Amino acid sequence: MISLEARAVVALNAWVVAFKQVNGISGIMKKNITRVVAVSSLLALSLTLRVAAANDWPQWRGLDRTDVSQETGVLKQWPEGGPKQVWLNKDAGLGYSGFSIVGGKLFTMGARGETEFLIALDANTGKQLWCTEIGALLTNNWGDGPRGTPTVDADRVYALGGQGTLVCCDVAGGKLLWKKTMKELGGKVPQWGYTESPLVDGKLVVCTPGGAQGAMAALDKMTGAVVWQSKEFTDLAQYSSIIVVNHNGARQYIQLTMQSVAGVAAADGKLLWRSDWVGKIAVIPTPIFHDGCVYVTSGYKAGCKLVKIGEGNQVSDVYSSPLMENHHGGVVLVGDYLYGHSLSAGWVCQNFKTGEQVWADKKVLGKGAIGCCTEGLLYCLSESNGKDPAAVVLIEASPKGWKEHGRFTLDPQTTQRSSKGRIWTHPVVANGKLYLRDQELIFCFDVKAK
Repeated sequence: MISLEARAVVALNAWVVAFKQVNGISGIMKKNITRVVAVSSLLALSLTLRVAAANDWPQWRGLDRTDVSQETGVLKQWPEGGPKQVWLNKDAGLGYSGFSIVGGKLFTMGARGETEFLIALDANTGKQLWCTEIGALLTNNWGDGPRGTPTVDADRVYALGGQGTLVCCDVAGGKLLWKKTMKELGGKVPQWGYTESPLVDGKLVVCTPGGAQGAMAALDKMTGAVVWQSKEFTDLAQYSSIIVVNHNGARQYIQLTMQSVAGVAAADGKLLWRSDWVGKIAVIPTPIFHDGCVYVTSGYKAGCKLVKIGEGNQVSDVYSSPLMENHHGGVVLVGDYLYGHSLSAGWVCQNFKTGEQVWADKKVLGKGAIGCCTEGLLYCLSESNGKDPAAVVLIEASPKGWKEHGRFTLDPQTTQRSSKGRIWTHPVVANGKLYLRDQELIFCFDVKAK
C-alpha cells in the first residue's frame, strides 16, 4: 500500500504538471484550474506535514502520554551488534532528562556547572542549536541535574527544572518568554527534585507544585499567569506526570501522589474523584487510563491497582496486586496487556483488566526502563552502574512471552555519573531514530527499515 506521504507527493506532482499546461488555456477555465492547483498543493502539503507530525514525539511518553507510537516503517529485527549509530553528543550536561522531538529538533535538559539548561539539538546531527538557562542546579546523591522531559507546543517549549522552575521558551531560538517557580505556587522541592514533565492542554500548561495551595496548578500557557489550583486536592508533589482524559462528559487531569490517585476538572481544578494509594519512599510511574479505568503502580512493595471511574465519578478498586512493582522504568499498555519491569517479579506481562500475570521473567534482562511501543515492538534499556554493560533490547509486545528481535550494548558510558546513579532515561523512537541517554552522552541510532 502506498503511504499517505507518498500519495500526497504523487498528487502534488500531478497538479504541478497540470499547472505547467495552464498557460495554454485561457479565460475562466484557466482561473479554475489555477485555484484547484493551489488548493490541492496546500492539501498535499498538509497531508505530508501530518505524516511528519505523527512521527514526532512532542512530550513525555509521546503524543498522548501512552508511550504508544503511530509511527511505521521501523526495523523489525536488528542486525548483529545493533542498529547503526548516527551520532553521539557528549555535552548534553548532567541529569536524567528525557527527549521531545519535533520538527527536526530534539529538546532535553542538562546541568552544566552550577546551572540547569533547556537544550535544543539538531535531531539529525546531534549538534546544539541553542541552550537557555532554567535555574540553579539540583544536587542529589543519586545524581545532580534536571529529571523531567520538555513539552513542545507549536512555537513554544516548556520545561521544569529539578529545583521547580518552570520555563517557557521560543522553539526557534530558545528565547525565555516567561518563568514560574513551584515555590510561588506553594510547592516544596521533593527529596529527589521535581521530575514532572509539564502537560500542555489547550490554553493551559498544567503541573504539580504540591501543597496546601493546591497539588495541581493550571497556568496560562502564553503568560504563566495562574488560572486555578486544585484547592480540594492538596497532596505533596511526588515524581509522576499528569495525564489528560475525557470521561463522564468532562475533561479531567489525573495525577498520582504518595497518598492518592485523583482526577480534577480541567475547567477549574475541582476535585472529581480520589482513590487512596499507599505509596512508599517514592512514587514515580505515570498513570494509565483505558476503558474508564486508571492503572497505577510504584515501587518499594506498593505494587499496583486498577481503579474504575463509574457514573458520577464514583470510584472503586477493580483489583490490587503486588505483581507489578514498577520503580521508575515505566509501564506500557499495548492492547489488553501491560509490560514493564517489576522489582519483585522481573520483566512482566500483566492482564490490564484482571491484574493476572501472563508471564514474568527475571533472567532475560536486568532492571531497567521500557520505551515506546512502535509497530508492536518495545525498546528496553537495562540499568548500569558503569561497571556492567547497559543492554538495549528490542522485544515483541506479546502475551506469549519475552521474544527478542535484537540487542546491543550501549557504549561508551559516562565517567561523570554519581556512584549511586544508573542509566535511567527512557528510550524514545521518533522519525526512524532511537534516542538514548547516559548523563551528558546522548546517542542516536538509525532504526528505520530500509
